[in-house]
Amino acid sequence: ARTTTPLPPVVDRVPTTDRVVFLTYDDGAGQDPRLATLIRELRLPVTVFATAHQSALRKAGATVERRAPHRGTLPGLPYPRQRTAICDHPTPSRLLRPRQRAYDRTTLRAAAHCGITAVVLWRATVTPTGLAYTRGTHTLLPGDIVRVGPARGPATALGERTARLLRKVQERGLTVGHLEDYL
Repeated sequence: ARTTTPLPPVVDRVPTTDRVVFLTYDDGAGQDPRLATLIRELRLPVTVFATAHQSALRKAGATVERRAPHRGTLPGLPYPRQRTAICDHPTPSRLLRPRQRAYDRTTLRAAAHCGITAVVLWRATVTPTGLAYTRGTHTLLPGDIVRVGPARGPATALGERTARLLRKVQERGLTVGHLEDYL
């Protein structure tokens, strides 16, 4: 009998009663040296989804997980191409963030083949004007996965935006958790 690998769950929040949220970043997070300083000084448990090593952030204490490749999105591509795109990553990881939140059943099959245990989206995004939510209550809730969007210019540097977000997290009586400990 043929056994099949279970498909990884797709999550934008983690079911938990712990009063934690999870901060995640994408490629480009290493461009703001203030972010690495913030991560190191506060021992901030963040997850960076990247297509490259992100050695400065890793040295600061960030966990680096897999992000889908730069060119295009995965849905619609044949299984062998999706498998190659997901498996071909410089560091071992068990979490995957697809570009533009785009995935299909083939993506999930390929991810499972590559050892991915969860496909990670987000429920809230930090924008230059505040938090934007993909669904549900428009306030931070325990278990929310928050994406700190890419920096565009000095007024929206990731370090500064992260510091503002941390104030909002504290105002809600929440702390930052280590995503990999919950998935």
